Amino acid sequence: MLKKKEEDEGVVVNPFANLEKSAVLQEARIFNETAPDFKRCRHVLTKILFMINQGETIGTKEATETFFSMTKLFQSQKHIIRRLLYLAIKEMANVSEDVIIVTSSLTKDMTGKEDLYRGGAIRALCRITDSTMIQSIERYMKQAIVDRNPAVASAALVSSVHMLLKGNEVVKRWLNEVQEAVSSENKMVQYHALGLLYHIRSGDRMAVSKLVAKHTKTTLRSPHATCLLIRIAARALEEAEPGSSSSDLISFLESCVRNKSEMVMYEAARCLGQLADAKARAITTTAVSTLSIMLNSPKPTLRFAALRALNKMAMQDPSLIQIVNHDLELLITDSNRSIATLAITTLLKTGQENKIDLLMKQISTFMGDIAEEFKVVIVDAIQNLCHRFPKKYPAMLTFLGTALREEGGADFKKAIVEAIINILEENPEAKDTCLGHLCEYIEDCEHVGLAVRVLHLVGVEGSRSTRPNTYIRYIYNRVMLENAQIRAAAITALAKFGASPELLPSVLTLLERGLYDTDDEVRDRATFYYHLLKAEQKPAINTYVLNRLPVSIVGLENALLAYTQDDTQHDVPFDLKTVPLDASADASRMGISTAGTATTPGASTSGASTASAAAAAKTGASAQDVYAEQLAAIPEFADLGPVFRSSPKPVELTESETEYVVRCVRHVFANHVVFQFDCTNTLKDQLLENVTVALETGDEGFEQICSIPIACLSYNQPATTYTCMSLEDDDSVITGGSFSCTLKFIVKDCDPDTQEPDGGDGYEDEYLLEDLEVTLADHMSPLATSSFSTTWDELGDDNEVEDTYALTSMKSLESAVEQVMQFMGMHACERSGKLPEGKSTHILLLAGMFRNHEKVLVRARLALTDSVTMKIAVRSADEVLRQVVVSSVG
Repeated sequence: MLKKKEEDEGVVVNPFANLEKSAVLQEARIFNETAPDFKRCRHVLTKILFMINQGETIGTKEATETFFSMTKLFQSQKHIIRRLLYLAIKEMANVSEDVIIVTSSLTKDMTGKEDLYRGGAIRALCRITDSTMIQSIERYMKQAIVDRNPAVASAALVSSVHMLLKGNEVVKRWLNEVQEAVSSENKMVQYHALGLLYHIRSGDRMAVSKLVAKHTKTTLRSPHATCLLIRIAARALEEAEPGSSSSDLISFLESCVRNKSEMVMYEAARCLGQLADAKARAITTTAVSTLSIMLNSPKPTLRFAALRALNKMAMQDPSLIQIVNHDLELLITDSNRSIATLAITTLLKTGQENKIDLLMKQISTFMGDIAEEFKVVIVDAIQNLCHRFPKKYPAMLTFLGTALREEGGADFKKAIVEAIINILEENPEAKDTCLGHLCEYIEDCEHVGLAVRVLHLVGVEGSRSTRPNTYIRYIYNRVMLENAQIRAAAITALAKFGASPELLPSVLTLLERGLYDTDDEVRDRATFYYHLLKAEQKPAINTYVLNRLPVSIVGLENALLAYTQDDTQHDVPFDLKTVPLDASADASRMGISTAGTATTPGASTSGASTASAAAAAKTGASAQDVYAEQLAAIPEFADLGPVFRSSPKPVELTESETEYVVRCVRHVFANHVVFQFDCTNTLKDQLLENVTVALETGDEGFEQICSIPIACLSYNQPATTYTCMSLEDDDSVITGGSFSCTLKFIVKDCDPDTQEPDGGDGYEDEYLLEDLEVTLADHMSPLATSSFSTTWDELGDDNEVEDTYALTSMKSLESAVEQVMQFMGMHACERSGKLPEGKSTHILLLAGMFRNHEKVLVRARLALTDSVTMKIAVRSADEVLRQVVVSSVG
């Protein structure tokens, strides 16, 4: 593959670096010559293989012509030509047509006496053989599995694994030959045979248990096979039912820790360290002791492997590996930087509070010598360490600030900025220090996205700090010196400082200079904020300067596009109420990603929820945006208006192991609730038709409007059925209800393999599901507000109701805050959702928007004595709504 270009200079180049597909395929015509030059043929075959492995796409017609030409090379008896031919057949089997024409030639080589041909011929033949042809070579495959030549036996075993994974059930009939191969004296044959035997029995848990029990009592010759058996035993321990006996498997893993092979010792220790069972935790000390010995090995690969295993254990329980902290500290100065970096990150997870300062100094000594990706890993580990020891933030913040001023790529800088922002959010007393580091960073920031984010943060946090005028200079410098995108962000950040009466004159002067900017966006922002602040109207400033729009950006874009394309709507002003609300605050409150798990809509829907999640992630849309688009495409829901809120996390209505798996997502509109039921049939021999979920409730205010059934629910093909309920808000506001759910369907027996129904009309059946509840949180969308006090004062005392409750079931303020936030479904403002340590009182500030687009603010004062007492005050312009919210707590 590589040759000397100029021997004197010693320059090594790739002879295939600039290949052209058309030229290579033209050269392949030499295969058709009457007496081909096999040396040239070998060179052309190598070029074809190189192109394919580099990702070059060959059309079906071209591939077929080339394939047919290659088959003429079977007349050559040269070993290199024949083995290259086998590789080419395997690579082109998926793109060429009629590849089965070489079956007879491959079968001849497979059963011949030339061992150099047999292994490659078996691999190529199994690649082109489908389920209809496999029986014709079954006898030869059985003989090859028990062949005396290890290369032939391994080729047959590995090819059998590939065929089994593709669904060829005939392989399972070769069980006797595979069991005989497990007893082979050759190490690789034994390893491959054990792997095939496991795949054959993997569908039967009892058979796997017998396999493990049989071979754990014997000593396998192959260390590779022993490692595979260790993994099988570890998986069996993970899948074992609670209360079942697992002492034999754990004893086997413990015995492997004392094996002579380093590979086996490491694998056993790694698996023992990852066991989550409470009984097995006592065994982890054995694993840690074994891995600690490997940390002192002269082999870098073994040291790195042991470190990585300990690092994973530290993620589960850092206290388990604190006994090896001394060994980890010695590895910080290891000559291999990968090992030193991993040792540091492991110590950051397990280190003690009194050694953090020393760790930060040690990390600083070699940060400049390691690769970018390792720097990101270290910063992430420091961020996690700050969660464990929040009081040690000064040392970590000093390190991060120094690293931020040094050279580095975008990922490294982004990780540092994220870490500093997290420290700021968790330690209010660190605000000025964090903002100082970030302000210094944007003075010489090369990354536009990071500069914009930092400017936004400085605008929000700096304007509420004790010394806001300190940060104005940094922001205004960006207005004068940076590109248009950063200047626009700086104008917006500057406007937030203008909300303060003391700073308003200075800010207006600075904004006035932006009125003459050369960029339209910067000029428009400066004009808008200048006149808005100059009018000094607090409600407008609060809405358009301090708070952001509570709508989804993707939803806003779609709504504006639809508005501009519909000529009939141009006489009516655009209404923000037609735009779905932003679900990011809701998702962060629930601790999940905004790119949620939406399923494909419709009565005949099929496909996994991950496809919609991938689409959401690709477009930058949230789960609610995806749901809104899907619901809008269903004619029955077209007149319901925009989706107000979709539940961020589906509710499981069945266990995952039951015959039918059902989960529910609730979509709330202004006057309706749509229940989306994602259903999966786990029975191969049943086909379900006309699948619906019947809802019954004793609560008033809910009336079923329509139900969209699933026409056909096949095995393991998820589909969705919908039920729509109207909300009859007459004299009161409907917020809660409990529903009993029943899955109803028509059952038809079908062929397990083809899913074709056996015939007949089937019979009606039903399946009882878990009850489903609609609570206040379903009707409320979190509302992020930068200034809670300003919004609270705007609503006034006349729009307030309050009450006091004894939360007797809650024994801590943390659980009380979490439960109140979850029940209300609102956003915790000014970081009131996080409690300082050692406090017996707390004030929780919540903001939300009800489905009628009315703002609701809650101020809850909590005090802990024997139980938690809460005095709650609710403000809203809607009198009925505030009464409903305050009474719903009781």
